[in-house]
Amino acid sequence: MATGGRGAVVAMAARSTLSSASVTLFLLLVLPRVSEAQTFFFPFRQPETCGHNQYFDISALSCVACGSNQRQDARGTSCVCLPGFQMISNNGGSDITCKKCPEHMKGVTEDGWNCISCPGGLTAEGKCHCPTGHILVERNVNGTLLSQATCELCDESENSFTVANALGNRCVRCEPAFINTSKSCACSEPNILTGGLCLSSTGNFPLRMISTARYGELGISFTSEWFAKYLQSSAAACWVYGNLTSCQALGNMCVMNMNYYDSSTFDACGLFQFIFENTAALGTVHSVSFWRQNLPWLFYGDQLGLAPQILSTTPLPTNFSFKGENQSTKLKFVAASYDVRGNFLKWQTLEGGILQLCPDTEMRLNAAYSFGTTYQQSCEIPVPKILTDFPTPTFYDVYLEYTDENQHQYIWAVPVLNLNLQHKKMFVNKDSSSGKWLLTRRIFLVDTLSGRENDLGSQPRLIRVATQISLSIHLVPNTKNGNIYPPLITIAYHDIDIKDPSSQSVKVSFSVTYEMDQGEAHVQTDIALGVLGGLAVLSSLLKTAGWKRRIGSPMIDLQTVAKFLVYYAGDLANVFFIITVGTGLYWLIFFKAQKSVSVLLPVPAQEKRFVTYVGCGFALKALQFLHKLISQITIDIFFIDWERPKGKVLKAVEGEGGVRSATVPVSIWRTYFVANEWNEIQTVRKINPLFQVLTVLFLLEIVFFAVFYERFIEDKIRQFVDLCCMSNISVFLLSHRCFGYYIHGRSVHGHADTNMEEMNMNLKREAENLCSQRGLVPNTDGQTFQIAISSQMRQHYDRIHETLTRKNGPARLLSSSGSTFEQSVKAYHTMNKFLGSFIDHVHKEMDYFIKDKLLLERILGMEFMEPMEKSIFYNDEGYSFSSVLYYGNEATLLIYDLMFFCVVDLACQNFILAAFLTYLQQEIFRFIRNAVGQKNLASKTLVDQRFLI
Repeated sequence: MATGGRGAVVAMAARSTLSSASVTLFLLLVLPRVSEAQTFFFPFRQPETCGHNQYFDISALSCVACGSNQRQDARGTSCVCLPGFQMISNNGGSDITCKKCPEHMKGVTEDGWNCISCPGGLTAEGKCHCPTGHILVERNVNGTLLSQATCELCDESENSFTVANALGNRCVRCEPAFINTSKSCACSEPNILTGGLCLSSTGNFPLRMISTARYGELGISFTSEWFAKYLQSSAAACWVYGNLTSCQALGNMCVMNMNYYDSSTFDACGLFQFIFENTAALGTVHSVSFWRQNLPWLFYGDQLGLAPQILSTTPLPTNFSFKGENQSTKLKFVAASYDVRGNFLKWQTLEGGILQLCPDTEMRLNAAYSFGTTYQQSCEIPVPKILTDFPTPTFYDVYLEYTDENQHQYIWAVPVLNLNLQHKKMFVNKDSSSGKWLLTRRIFLVDTLSGRENDLGSQPRLIRVATQISLSIHLVPNTKNGNIYPPLITIAYHDIDIKDPSSQSVKVSFSVTYEMDQGEAHVQTDIALGVLGGLAVLSSLLKTAGWKRRIGSPMIDLQTVAKFLVYYAGDLANVFFIITVGTGLYWLIFFKAQKSVSVLLPVPAQEKRFVTYVGCGFALKALQFLHKLISQITIDIFFIDWERPKGKVLKAVEGEGGVRSATVPVSIWRTYFVANEWNEIQTVRKINPLFQVLTVLFLLEIVFFAVFYERFIEDKIRQFVDLCCMSNISVFLLSHRCFGYYIHGRSVHGHADTNMEEMNMNLKREAENLCSQRGLVPNTDGQTFQIAISSQMRQHYDRIHETLTRKNGPARLLSSSGSTFEQSVKAYHTMNKFLGSFIDHVHKEMDYFIKDKLLLERILGMEFMEPMEKSIFYNDEGYSFSSVLYYGNEATLLIYDLMFFCVVDLACQNFILAAFLTYLQQEIFRFIRNAVGQKNLASKTLVDQRFLI
C-alpha cells in the first residue's frame, strides 16, 4: 500500500503538463488538516516495557509486534530472527523474513543470513562458538558459504557479497543497497555513492540538494561539513528505504537549521517536507496529522491561527492540587532524546537540569518543576566550556506525563515556540499575536557541529546556543479543579561567531512562569479604586472645609484648591494602600489556601498595575508627609511661665554705692527644660521605628518560610466520651423528633461509684486488656452513634418525658409540693429505666439494629432508610454529636467571626478595635448560649440549675 502510494506520487511528479490547479488540488489532498476532534496525547511507553516479541518504534514512540519467528534485538528498537532461524530479507524494524535452519546445520552465521554447521557449540544467539583467539570464518576465500565454519580469513570476492568489516575480524554481507542497486559490493556509475549507500540515479528524488547551514540572527549562510556528508544519504535512506534512524537524522538537520523551510530549495527542511508530503499513504502516528509514519514530528503545520487552537482550546485531562489525598504538585516532564545521527537514546525526565545549562544543586534545579513555583535561573558560560561539554547536539521531544482517573499513564506533546524560526524570511514567532505563530516540537541546547565548514574535527566557525528557555503554564479560566492548558516552551537561540573562544562567553537563562487571566481581577480593582477614590474626595472636601473654618476664611481661592489637592493626595495614597494590601492578601491567601489550583500569582507583566499603584501611593504619601513636615516646622509656639516672684531682696545699685530692695527674679531653667523636652518629642513615634523594621523582617523572613504546627491539643470531645464511660453514664440526645445521637458510656467494670483504690485497679485492668471493650457491640470500641428512632419509640419517649417536664422543670422545685417533686423523680427513674431497657433490646416491639452509613449518606448528610418498625443506630466514629455544640460548628463560627472582624475593620479602619469587638461579641454570645443552655439542660434532666457552672 505504501509502495503504491509512493508510485502514484512519482507518476504525478513526472507529468510536466500538470496545470497549477491540479498541483493545488494535490497539495490540498496531501497536506494535513486540523480537525477539532484531533488530540495530541497517547499512551506513554518505555522501551523496557515492550515484550520480548515486540520492538520499540522510535518514530511512533510505541511498542510494535515483531513478525513470526522473531524477537526483540539487544537495543530493543528492532527485530531479529530467533536462534536457529536464518534471515531471508531484512528492511529494518519488523520487516524481515526468517526461515528455520535444517537439523544438520543448526548454527546461524554471524550476519544471520545463512545456516551453517558449527565445529563446536552454539552461543545463546544460535551462532557458532570458537575458542578464544580464533576468528570465526563462515565462508571460504571466494565468499562461498562453508558447510562447516572454520577460522579462515575473508576473501573479498565479488560473487560472495561479503567484505571484511572495519576491524577485519569477521566476514559480513555487504550493504543491501549495493546488492539491490549494482548486484555487487561496489557502487559503480551511473549509481551514486553517498553516506555509505549506493543509490540509483534513475530514482525520483531531488539530487540538487543544498548543504547549507543558516544563521539568520547573523545573516550568514555557508556549507556545513556535517550537512555535506550526511544530508543526502540520510534523506535518501529515509525516502527510499524508510529507514527510521535516517529519518530522525534528517529531522535533526532541519531542527539545526531552525526549522527554516523554503519550498524553492531542497535544504534539510525542504527535503523533510518533500518526504512528508509524498508519504501520505503511510498514514499518521497516534492519529496526529502532523506526525507521519517513519518521520519525526517537527511541525504543527503552517496554517494561520493554528497556534491559539493548540495552546488554549483543549485543557490537559488532569488537574493539580496543593492539598488532599490527590495532591499533585509536580510537573512530570519527560523527553525522548536522540543523538545527532538519529539514534534513539532514552526516555529521560527533565529533572536534574536536562534543559538547564546553568549549574546548580539538584534540589534547586528540580524546583523548576514544582507546580505553581515561578522559577528564574541565569548565568554566564565561557565558550570553551560549551565547546568541551557539547561536541555534538542532543535533541529532545518534550512531553508532559500525567495519569488519568483510571491510573493509566499518558504523555501530552509539549509545543515549542522557536523565536529564531523564519517563515517567508520573517521571524513570525516574535510577533505579539499568537495567531501568526508557527509551533514546532524538537529542540536542542547547543549546536557546535553544523557550524564546522571543512573538517568535522576542526573548530566550528559558528555555534548556536539556546540562551533563553522559558516554560509557561496557563491556567484554564474559571477552573475549580486545577486544570491547565498544554504548557509552552519558548526558546531563543543565539548565534556566536567564534573568533577568540578564550575571551568569549554567553549568557543563558531558564525560567518557568505561570499565568492566568487577570481581567476579572483588574475589573474588581478598578471598581474598588473608583468607589474608594470617590470616598477620598468626600474626605478631602471635609478636611478642606474644616481647614477653612479654622483659618477663618470663607472665600475659595487658589490656596484653598492647593490645600484640597494636598489633602486629596493623602487620602488617595490611603486608597492605593488599601487596594495594594487587599490585592496582596488576595493573592497570598487564595494561592496558599487553595486545594485544587484555581488561582495563580501574576507574572511580572501582569504586576505592572500593582507596581504602579504602589508607586503612586508612595509618591502621594511622600507629598502628604512633606505637607505635614512643613506645617509642623512653621507653627507659632510660646512657653508661658506662670511662676510668680517670692518676695524682695536687697540689691546693690551700681554707680550709686548703695543698696535698695528688688523683686526676687524667676529662674529660666524650667523654660529651658520644657523647650528641650518639646524638641525631643517632636520626632518620637508611637511605634519604635527599629522595632517596626525588625518585626517586618521577622514576618517576611521567618513566618512566611517556616511552618509551625500546634501540637498536643487536647480533644475535649473524646475526653467527654471517656468521662461518660468513667462515670458510667450514657447520653441519649435527640436533635430532631426522630433523629439524634447516642454516647454509650456504660462502664465495663459494672460500676463507677467507688473509691480511689478500686478506680485505679479498674483503669489498670482496662489498660492491660483484662476486661471487655467499651463498645455497645461486644468486642468493639464503638461508643458514639447517630440514631434514627421509630415513631413508636418516640411516642413512648414523649409520654414519659411529658410527666418529667410537666411543671416546667426544676426551676420551680423550691416552691412545688413534695408530691410534685416525687412525681418528677419517679418520671426520671422511669425514663432512665426505659432507655436502659431500650438499649438492652428488652422491648422487641421497639428494637433497633446497628449499621454503617453509606458513603453517599455521609456525603449528603442524610439517611436513605426510614426507621419503620425498628430504630437504626449508625456507627459514628467522627463524634458528630458535636454538631449540637460550638465545637462541631467551628467553620460557621469562624466564618462569622471573620466577617464580623472585616465589617468592623472596614467601618472603623482600626484592626485593634475590630479584634476587641470580635472577642467581645464572642463572649456575649457565649454567655447567652451558656445561660439558655443551662436552663434548657436543667428542665430536661432534673438537674438543679444552681449546680451548673
